[in-house]
Amino acid sequence: LLFLWSITVSIFGIGGLLGSSGSRYLTVKYGKKKCLLCNNLLMIVAASIMGFSKIAQSFEMILIGRFMCGISAGLCVPLHHQYVGEISPKKLRGFANSTSSFFWSLGKAIGQISGQRELLGSQSLWPVLMAACGFPALVQLVTLPFFPESPPYLLMHKEDQEGCRKAIRQLWGEGHHQAEIDDIMKEKATMKNTKILSVLELVKEPASRWQLYMIIILTATIQLCGINAV
Repeated sequence: LLFLWSITVSIFGIGGLLGSSGSRYLTVKYGKKKCLLCNNLLMIVAASIMGFSKIAQSFEMILIGRFMCGISAGLCVPLHHQYVGEISPKKLRGFANSTSSFFWSLGKAIGQISGQRELLGSQSLWPVLMAACGFPALVQLVTLPFFPESPPYLLMHKEDQEGCRKAIRQLWGEGHHQAEIDDIMKEKATMKNTKILSVLELVKEPASRWQLYMIIILTATIQLCGINAV
């Protein structure tokens, strides 16, 4: 039982690793909006599988659901940051990106509180708790179609300048947005002359060695500071 519960907990991280590894390929090929919509469907399916695991009397459904949730979360983290940052006007971009961390913390707090035995952590209601992750995904699935695709994606990858202008007007209102379009074109020109490194190449690259060390140390100390225990 200890082994099974350990696998149930850790399989989320394995799914997250796989999801985040494939995020770049999927965003370039299909766009951020489409990926987010499909990701919401994946999360809803995962939530449904976990929610019905008690009725089916199957712990394997919890394992499968947790794995799918991990893949969805791994995809969502970079996707969400990129999409929110790219659809926000420059003066609000920092604020918009910082809201992600706030809502992650809020979601964790709500999950911890809801999981108490007095609330949804009881013997009869725990399937509802497991399936609750599908509700935010459903909200985003319903609302996201009303938002346009990311303007930088339309211009840089699809080369759809008119679609980019239309998306910018829908997001930022009517006005003269040529400066923003010029910035995107400069970024596109820079990317053409920049080699995209794989994870292995990044590890071997001497120029980024100290930045990599710093990120690893920061990430490790966040895990060791007791925040998970709290």
